[in-house]
Amino acid sequence: MLHATDPSLAALQAQLPQRFPQRLVALADGPQAIREAGHGPAIVLLHGIGSGAASWLQVAVQLSQHARVIAWDAPGYGESTALDAPAPSAADYARRLLQLLDALQIDDCVLVGHSLGALSAAALACSQPQRLRRLVLISPARGYGDPARAEQAHQVRSQRLHNLEQLGISQMASQRSAHMLSPMASAEARAWVHWNMARLQPPGYRQAIELLCGDDLLRYAACTVPCEVHCGAADSITPPADCQALAAALGAPFQLIARAGHASPIEQPEAVARLLAAALDASLTGTAL
Repeated sequence: MLHATDPSLAALQAQLPQRFPQRLVALADGPQAIREAGHGPAIVLLHGIGSGAASWLQVAVQLSQHARVIAWDAPGYGESTALDAPAPSAADYARRLLQLLDALQIDDCVLVGHSLGALSAAALACSQPQRLRRLVLISPARGYGDPARAEQAHQVRSQRLHNLEQLGISQMASQRSAHMLSPMASAEARAWVHWNMARLQPPGYRQAIELLCGDDLLRYAACTVPCEVHCGAADSITPPADCQALAAALGAPFQLIARAGHASPIEQPEAVARLLAAALDASLTGTAL
């Protein structure tokens, strides 16, 4: 693991204010933190449960040559105001996202959901299809909200809340971050995953646990927005077989990302940027991938 003083990690941190700066957007519910770069058609990036907007840095730097790239810190993450509901659904996150799109005057966009971010992305696609040109899900987390998965939901909720209380964010990041990547990941990628995970805020993380355990992506399967699903070939958190099954349920094409674990936007940012650029192009031309 790299330390905060290591040059490669320090270089990534230094790029954030220069290449993918943060700003706060005033919403009715309170401030919403985003990072933004570039100009052109909008592509909006939603991170997973153990991450944040900064995790998209290397992808955003490449995409910003062709698009207006926006990544949010989900409600309760970073400086973003938490949601009111202690156990929010994906629809609650989608409503906040819609407020953000309105505030940014984005009429339509390509929406990208990574891991747990896929639930919020799918919910917005289902409720506001006219606002999305294309939906891209990367290593989507299905969630445990199906009543048939109630026992698993209870176990996951209990374990994650126990870890939060007993270990705290810092220790959780030290123990969990390596699982987000493939065995082939660079030291820089491992350090960047760890840095992003160590910045979690407990209130937002607790709400995200409730989303994970209380909702189900398949509730939003009746989506008319063109959709595609990708997964790291070495993903051990949302394995390829599970992601492929979700893609089939959504009627979406499925593609593996080579040499990547769960955190593919960090481990293989060039590959992820290429597939998102292709999705953006397809959304503008109306062509199928």
